[in-house]
Amino acid sequence: MAAPMLRRISPGRWFCTPGPLGVLSLGLREAHSGDKGLLAVQKARGLFKEFFPEKGTKVELPELFDRSVAGNFPQTIYCGFDPTADSLHVGHLLTLLGLFHFQRAGHNVIALVGGATARLGDPSGRTKEREALDAERVGSNARALRRGLETLAAHHQRLFPDGRAWGSFTVLDNSAWHQQQHLVDFLAAVGGHFRMGTLLSRLSVQARLRSAEGMSLSEFLYQVLQAYDFYYLFQRYGCRVQLGGSDQLGNIVSGYELINKLTGEDVFGITLPLITSTTGAKLGKSAGNAVWLNRDRTSPFELYQFFVRQPDDLVKRYLKLFTFLPLPEIDHIMQLHVKEPEKRGPQKRLAAEVTKLVHGQEGLDSAKRCTQALYHSSIDALEVMSDQELKELFKEAAFSELVLDPGTSVLDTCRKANAIPDGPRGYRMITEGGVSINHRQVTNPESVLIVGQHILKNGLSLLKIGKRNYYIIKWLQL
Repeated sequence: MAAPMLRRISPGRWFCTPGPLGVLSLGLREAHSGDKGLLAVQKARGLFKEFFPEKGTKVELPELFDRSVAGNFPQTIYCGFDPTADSLHVGHLLTLLGLFHFQRAGHNVIALVGGATARLGDPSGRTKEREALDAERVGSNARALRRGLETLAAHHQRLFPDGRAWGSFTVLDNSAWHQQQHLVDFLAAVGGHFRMGTLLSRLSVQARLRSAEGMSLSEFLYQVLQAYDFYYLFQRYGCRVQLGGSDQLGNIVSGYELINKLTGEDVFGITLPLITSTTGAKLGKSAGNAVWLNRDRTSPFELYQFFVRQPDDLVKRYLKLFTFLPLPEIDHIMQLHVKEPEKRGPQKRLAAEVTKLVHGQEGLDSAKRCTQALYHSSIDALEVMSDQELKELFKEAAFSELVLDPGTSVLDTCRKANAIPDGPRGYRMITEGGVSINHRQVTNPESVLIVGQHILKNGLSLLKIGKRNYYIIKWLQL
């Protein structure tokens, strides 16, 4: 049964990368590639880390990209995303950008949601077993991930065109074929092609077997199911390349070995660098430091600020990895930064490019409004912010809906919002300068609220008590 295509964006093509057995440095054989621009640029950007196999294949990586060879163009490449949460995070962005770069070069790409494999849990790079997720939770997460992938692909197509004919972007879910498998039939057909010694030798398996917790059978079999995914996509979609983080090399090798044994054909894997925190920890849900791509988990403002805060020694590398900006333009941005480092030009451009890709132009505009409102005390920015933006910006703020009665004073407002204590103490908090409305200090408790000053054009007031306590008020019946 052919897996259903859940989404296709633009008529198109794909990217695939065969290569020689082992690990191929990107610097090798570039001069022989007809698609040398793609390989050379990604090498310079640092997006590609390792290739497998390195040598010994009938067709080597650069030859596969040679457009002058009949049947070589377009190629197909895929990457998997297990729905262990209901959102992608920044750690997923590099592999997605890898897919997008191949799509832009005219190749077809598949984003594979692991609706089946997420039930087992990938042990790669983990010191203990993942928390088990039931089928309903995984199904819900898978649907959310599919929507997230489709949204990112749509933003990419609409906001980052380059005038070339792109390949297609397709989202599939491996539960479409794994749920049709019967355990005994699957093991009889596939199990005999895996050698225990080889599976046990994987670094991810070795690390877990040496741990105090050990490794469950379901985790151990994860690499078998991922290998079968590669085989299935090779058979049904002609996919010859799998893309993944550097911790996925063992799983990619398992897929290569299965396909080679069953068909005699060569397939290939490309790994990308893992993005880590300043402490060296991998960014992601398991490490507890995920920067999410769904707005309800991480707002556009928070995503924007995450990249604005990147240090100077990382920003050039991140511009190469996380954006489509040409390398000469990145060099120019960095040259300007040397002259005016206080402007943080590279960080702002990085933040803008990533936020636009993830949240669209509206999301980027929202992030900039929030930045102006919070860090530059901009009344103009506050006046055009939505309820949602204010709630995102001031996550800890209490939100109240109040009726504006005639003669409502500053004191009335503070008390109705439960922002100050009753009695003389609350009164003194205002007179002593501890209260501001819309970034303006108010010291007269009896002042009557004025529309356009205390109440913004959007019907909102931002009340601040002390240094950190915010209250958002939405006025009714203005």
